Amino acid sequence: METAAHILVVDDDHEIRTLLAEYLDANGFRTLMATNGNDMRKILSEARVDLVVLDLTLPGEDGLTLCRNLRADSNIPVIMLTARGEPLDRILGLEMGADDYLSKPFEPRELFARIRSVLRRTQALPPNMASPEAQQIQFGRWTLDLIARHLVNNEGLVVALSGAEYRILKVFLDHPNRVLNRDQLLELTQGRESDPFDRSVDIQISRLRQKLGDDARTPVIIKTVRNEGYVLATAVTVES
Repeated sequence: METAAHILVVDDDHEIRTLLAEYLDANGFRTLMATNGNDMRKILSEARVDLVVLDLTLPGEDGLTLCRNLRADSNIPVIMLTARGEPLDRILGLEMGADDYLSKPFEPRELFARIRSVLRRTQALPPNMASPEAQQIQFGRWTLDLIARHLVNNEGLVVALSGAEYRILKVFLDHPNRVLNRDQLLELTQGRESDPFDRSVDIQISRLRQKLGDDARTPVIIKTVRNEGYVLATAVTVES
């Protein structure tokens, strides 16, 4: 039985594509290559892909646009590559739905480690997270639609979520009334460890609170636990 994960590398730099393909193939993966968005879509329509390594700066459609469009109808994990190392670029990539982010130049073994980490996370989802029967999760006056990936309140108002907001809310709903620290939230949503200057979790939670109407000074849905992390402090009901 074939068990090797299929990795699609999307980068317009021939040298980088070839280097990564050789390294990943030598370490147990099967690598597919694309130079732009059209090539990426063609491969995704014809072959099994377990994870996409996506360059941010591509000719035509850039990586952020491709990631956003991919996330709209697919849960394939994405690791974004870029020559720019600014924190804003990383946050934008994560907001578009990327699962992790790596700045060039980098060592192939570092990307290999990130790929393994993301695949471990996505292949080891809790049963209720992976269940195809679950269609909605109700909490407080809100319902998360797992099919459309948006929120609906008890008055029927629909609120759109970014990929990052959806994933972090889903983690809270899968672990209600349990305190989760930043390291745990990053591992569960992005498959990576935090660093002392990484504030992406706090930014995502702040935006999520705004959409939930949860006052940041006195939140009642996603509460801050001083020196520990965050907790979803409400009852949760899963509906089929």
